[in-house]
Amino acid sequence: MGIRGRRQPDFENLALILEKKRPKRPTPFEFMIDEPHLRRLAGSRFRKGGMKEHLTSTIYAFANGGFDYAMVHASQFHFRVGERHRAQSISQNEGALITDRESFDRYIWNDPRDFSLEPLEEAARELPEGMKLIICCPCGVLENVVAIVGYENLCYMAYEDEALVEDIFEQVGSRLVTYCRDALRYDFVGAIMSNDDWGFNTQTMLPPEMMRRYVFPFHKEIVSAAHAAGKYAMLHSCGNYSLIIEDVIEDMKFDGRHSYEDVIEPVETAYERLKGRLAVLGGIDMDYLARSSPEEITQRSRKMLERAQDAGGYALGSGNSIAEYVPFEHFLAMLQVALNG
Repeated sequence: MGIRGRRQPDFENLALILEKKRPKRPTPFEFMIDEPHLRRLAGSRFRKGGMKEHLTSTIYAFANGGFDYAMVHASQFHFRVGERHRAQSISQNEGALITDRESFDRYIWNDPRDFSLEPLEEAARELPEGMKLIICCPCGVLENVVAIVGYENLCYMAYEDEALVEDIFEQVGSRLVTYCRDALRYDFVGAIMSNDDWGFNTQTMLPPEMMRRYVFPFHKEIVSAAHAAGKYAMLHSCGNYSLIIEDVIEDMKFDGRHSYEDVIEPVETAYERLKGRLAVLGGIDMDYLARSSPEEITQRSRKMLERAQDAGGYALGSGNSIAEYVPFEHFLAMLQVALNG
């Protein structure tokens, strides 16, 4: 596997970062790690199988990688979507199941409480001392609405039938709030990751006023539920956030934000703008990770940790995820900086 200096997990390090403080030591952070890399991190403890096997393999992988947490889904809860062709990306317009009030009335809404949390409970017994789980959503409010309705359809619908759009967002958002509330009751859960891509490189997918009307209220409920449980709430959201960052901090009150791209705003710039107000998680651009040499990745990662050394509120990791196309040795170059300096 090639990781040196594996250490005892301590979720308190990430907690300090989410409180915009200095952690006791440099702290790695990742949202998603694709299976080939998870398999290499977990080693002989990786298991194929059902939900429990996937969860335990993820726990082993994150523990072996030196993380203070493991990022997992709470259950197999999901929303029913139509068929969408997948290549290097997926269409945001294919497979719409709701196009009007009639199709809305026919749509079958899954209930998160119909999906067992028992595999989560069983897998949590494998957590090393000091480690906690972060629960991520089965995609977020806007992402699921787009998957069910189609992006172009949603844009037209927002002007042609506001009541229908409101009803669709209510059905999706309320279920995600329930999913999160149920997961937050466990002591082994330390935080929620509300993952919901909101934008393109230059703007949000919907005008900010529509985001505030339809999307943000449910994220605000999720954050409130986490804080009421004495836990943390993070946002993973791709896209340009310049017009909504105050909503993220002041209205929804997220503790930290993840997903940074050099073409939108390099993490170095974002950190200087956000430090003290919002924890900055990850940020080493995915394209940079894929194309740069391990030596270059090591240098940039060290400089980022040095930048955040005094003010705190930063965890080192990728700008988005460790995709399959990111060479494993490039991932390790960044990870080793967090573990060993």
